[in-house]
Amino acid sequence: MGKAQSLALLTSGQMPERYLRNAGTIGVSGQAKLLNARVVIIGAGGLGGMIVELLARMGVGFLRVVDGDTFAPHNLNRQLLAKENNLGREKAAEAVKRVGKINSDVEVEAVNEMLGADNAEELLTGMDLVVDALDNIYDRLLLQETAAKIGIPLVHAAIAGFTGQVSTIFPGDPGLKVLFRNPGGDGKGIEVQLGNPAGTPAIAAAFQAQEVVKVLTGMGEPLRNKVLYFDTEYNNFHIINFS
Repeated sequence: MGKAQSLALLTSGQMPERYLRNAGTIGVSGQAKLLNARVVIIGAGGLGGMIVELLARMGVGFLRVVDGDTFAPHNLNRQLLAKENNLGREKAAEAVKRVGKINSDVEVEAVNEMLGADNAEELLTGMDLVVDALDNIYDRLLLQETAAKIGIPLVHAAIAGFTGQVSTIFPGDPGLKVLFRNPGGDGKGIEVQLGNPAGTPAIAAAFQAQEVVKVLTGMGEPLRNKVLYFDTEYNNFHIINFS
C-alpha cells in the first residue's frame, strides 16, 4: 500500500492497518494531517536519525533530511542510522534507505549539505515545520531566524551527557534567543565535555517527535514559550517558562 491508498482509506473514515495503533491517540483526521504534512529535519545524527525513524513510523508523508556529514565510528554509540557497514556513507542518503524499509507511504528527500546562510531559506521553503537536530548554537539561531522568515514552527532540542532540553518555537517567539543569550566561542555546547550516551538523544528525539505530531495535528499543548529540561542522572524533569 502506498500513500495514495492510505489517504483514500482515511478519506473514507477508515484507518490503514499500519496506523491502527495511532488511532486512539490522533484518530483518522490526525493521521490524514500527518500524511499530508511536509517536515524538514536539519541534522541526521543522534537526534535527527531517531526523529526520522519516529516520524516515518507515525506516517508523516514527506521528510526532507538535511546533513552534509558521513558516518564515523564515534557515531555508533548513539546514532540510529549508523552501522558498522555504512561508515563513510552520507547520513542523509542512509536516512532515505532506512525509511524505505519502514514505511512506503513516506517520501524522503536527502540533501547532502550543511545548513548555512546561503541555503537556509531554500531548505525550509515549502515545509510545514522544521526540526532542529543540530549541534551548533549559531546554526540553531540561523535556523530559528529562517523559520520565522518562512513562517513555520521549529521544534528544538539539545543534549549533553544525561541532560537535554526541548522547546517548540513559533514565528515571533523569542525561543532560542532566550536559551542561548551568550553563545561565545565556536558555538559548540557543553556536550563537547559531557559527551552523548545512547539514551539521551533517544529521549530528546522522542519528545521532539511528540511535539511535531501535536503541532501538525493541532492536538495538546506544545512546549511553546517554555522549555522541557531533563536530567536523567538524577531523574529530574522540569518545565521552565520563558516569561
